[in-house]
Order: sequence, then structure tokens, then C-alpha cells
Amino acid sequence: MSDLRASLEAAGLFARKSLGQHFLLDLNITRKIVKIAGLSPGQPVLEIGPGPGGLTRALLDSPCGSITAIEADARFVGHLETCFAADLGRLTLIHADALKIDAAGLFDVSGPAPAIVANLPYNVGTPLLVNWLKGGRWWDRMCLMFQLEVCQRIVATPGSAHYGRLAVLVAAVANARLAMTLPPGAFVPPPKVDSGIVVLEPLRMPFPDLAALETVTAAAFGQRRKMLRVSLRQLGDAEALLGQAGVEPAARPETLDPQAFQRLATAWRALTPI
Repeated sequence: MSDLRASLEAAGLFARKSLGQHFLLDLNITRKIVKIAGLSPGQPVLEIGPGPGGLTRALLDSPCGSITAIEADARFVGHLETCFAADLGRLTLIHADALKIDAAGLFDVSGPAPAIVANLPYNVGTPLLVNWLKGGRWWDRMCLMFQLEVCQRIVATPGSAHYGRLAVLVAAVANARLAMTLPPGAFVPPPKVDSGIVVLEPLRMPFPDLAALETVTAAAFGQRRKMLRVSLRQLGDAEALLGQAGVEPAARPETLDPQAFQRLATAWRALTPI
């Protein structure tokens, strides 16, 4: 990727801290990420924040199908159009804020579901993931890079220090695993923290009421050191809610598995007047 690095320097294109940009230019690493993603031949791909195009290059070298890349930084749209001019029949570049775009609407529902493969900007990674989880089953799998701490929150299990709302929400929709970790030196410029790659495989039968699950987990983990019979009072009759869900009132949220939270969400929905 020396040519890519040289072209960035010549054009004066540097990462912007305000956009959470840390570029991955090592083709050995980007190829490994694409391999981890397990893309099927011809499968469409959504990439968020391609920046200088390190991961984009590896995707284009893979057997995947069309690639739709959403880039918020106008500086890099022209750069990508120049660098990948020969690939624009397969690569579609969209200058937009990924948080404000209907990603599902970019793909043909009658065709194969897309994979989402991205080195996500650190400042919008979690909101993007939550939006995709809540958006229904339009994606086939996700292979996403976050700060390592966020990865740990995504794959956390009950009783661990990182277990919380995000792990419960993810577990309602997908199986998640930490597939790879990367040190700061892998990026340009180096971030102050390690990073990780998380792979999410959608469940065949996801939990259907994520809105209720968000409400219950917000109440529970908002006061995570308190017993649930206390923290869930803000939702109404906590004792009735816990009893209907079969959850011990003296339990604390970090001890409950995702299925228990799903039962609480179902019970809350049933007990809440429309």
C-alpha cells in the first residue's frame, strides 16, 4: 500500500480527530479482515468510512460482488474516485453521513443480503451498530472494527466487567465473537487504544421487541449496582414485572443472562397500557 500512502501525503489528506479517523493501510491486515468476514462469491458489501481505501482495496480483491461505500468526509470521495476509477462499475461511492442514511434501502431486497464490513469511525461506531440491529434482518453478517473496549462490551457475558446494555441488545439479534485484535501501531495515525474485529452472525429467530428491551435495560443498567426490584420501579410495578418474568427481585442486572432480559421486556410490554 506504499502507493496509497504516498498519494495521501501528496494530496495532504490526513486523518481528522473530529471524525474519529484512524486509517488502516496495511494490505496484509485488510486482506485478513476480508477473509474473516467470510464473504460469499458475488455477495454485495456495505462499507462505512472507507477513508483512503485500504479496506476497499482488499474488498475489491475478494470474490464479493458489488461494494457500496459511504463516506462522510468529502476530501476522500474524490480521492477514492481517482484511486478506484477502474472499479467504479463494481464500487459505488456515496458521500453521506452513515447515521442519516437508510442503509437497507441501498440494496435490492430480492437479491442476496449484504455483508457489512467496515473499519468504523470510533465516534459513531456504536450508534451505527445499534441502528443496524434495530433495522431488521436486511444484512447477512457484520465484520466490524471498533475500539477494543467496545468489542468487549459487544461480546460480554453475564458477570463480566463489560456486560451491559449493548451485549444484551446484540445477543437478542446475533451471535457475536471477537475475531481479531490490533495494536495502535497498525493504524495511521495510531489511536491511543487497541482495536478489535467483531463478527456478528444473525440469529434465525431474533427477539422481536427491541424497543421494549432497550427500555428495560436502560432502567436496569442505569442503576446497575442496585437490585432489580429497585432499579425497575421507574417502569411501574417492579415486583409484578419481575414475578411475571420469573426473575429474582434481589438480583442485580449484571447477573442476568440476555434471555432473562428478554422475558422482562416481554412482561413489561404485556403490563404496560397502550
